[in-house]
Amino acid sequence: MDDITLAEAAGVSVMGFCVVFIVLVVLIGVIYLQNFIISKLEGRGKTAAAPTGNAIPEAPAPAAAPAKLAKGSCGGVMLYDVPDRTAAMVMCIVADELKTPLNELRFISIQEVK
Repeated sequence: MDDITLAEAAGVSVMGFCVVFIVLVVLIGVIYLQNFIISKLEGRGKTAAAPTGNAIPEAPAPAAAPAKLAKGSCGGVMLYDVPDRTAAMVMCIVADELKTPLNELRFISIQEVK
């Protein structure tokens, strides 16, 4: 293959691109198949047993129970005369300037300085 023509080089390049794209499509298929299998296996274990007629009803939760926080949340924030949209912008700007994910920061209160 010392003297390869331009047409032959183009053919080899096209075959290489085709092989790469075929392998990518196969990998996408494998990922979707794994996702499907895992979701079916996890869904099977989530079925709850039917309650029996002799079951004692649960006591109601205490009224002062703290609200459950969202996953990754660091608690609530008190807003003093600041709209929600403005508070969200301030929190995003602070997280961007600190180069820290927003869910790792804890804002206690936001108040406009007049």
